[in-house]
Amino acid sequence: MTKKRLQNLFLATILFLLYLPIIILAVYSFTDSAMIGSIGHFSLKNYIFLSKSDELRQMIAGTVILALVVSVLSVILGTAGAIGSFYSNSKLKNTIQLINQIPVVNADVVTGFSICVLLIVFFHMDKNTYIPLIIGLVSLCSPFVYLSVIPKLKQMDPQLYEAALDLGCKPMRAIRKIILPQLLPGIVSGFMMSVTLTLDDYFISTYTKPAVFDTISTYVVNATKGARTEIKTALWALSTIIFIIVVIAVVFMNISASKNVRDHNK
Repeated sequence: MTKKRLQNLFLATILFLLYLPIIILAVYSFTDSAMIGSIGHFSLKNYIFLSKSDELRQMIAGTVILALVVSVLSVILGTAGAIGSFYSNSKLKNTIQLINQIPVVNADVVTGFSICVLLIVFFHMDKNTYIPLIIGLVSLCSPFVYLSVIPKLKQMDPQLYEAALDLGCKPMRAIRKIILPQLLPGIVSGFMMSVTLTLDDYFISTYTKPAVFDTISTYVVNATKGARTEIKTALWALSTIIFIIVVIAVVFMNISASKNVRDHNK
């Protein structure tokens, strides 16, 4: 019993230290302090400024649209790659898995710089277009979608697809009606992961984005280099909102997964 309590205490301590910086940032977002460490009074001025600033609203809207576009493309490519790999022979499957692991373990700065050199320098693509940025972020997110979908494919009965074909179903219809519903939890997880990675990425976005466009990550980094105080403190509020949204999404996904498991066991 004592050992279990020590384990729980150790886990609670690690989680507390892990989330302590975010909690501090969230607390200060509800004050009128101009910097972390100074004691201020309760205030919603940061959230009010965040909602009224055209500059911040345009940056947030642009990043959200970019994240949705990248996530949809990543889900399509990652899911198609996972299905193709799963039904391939072992040699091709191992090759695809190996290739998929490279962007996952590779440093973002290497990926971003490589895409910049390939598309902008080698192919002379216009730097003011969003194509290099989208390609770079999709190349980052697609492998994670693949990794989210593959476990669901392994849990699925591999004979379902062949049975649908034997009953006269066309291949694409069998995938749409039989395979994709089985993979939906993995697809949703991959989509959420893609959104998070797009919002978080800095290096790929820095190397490939148009000069007049900023994502949340690049804007936050640049804001620490001489931006107005009200913008810096408004970003505390933005970080808090993003954190709360992520927590709600994770809780909702876990509740849905637990419900699906209970329904499956009945």
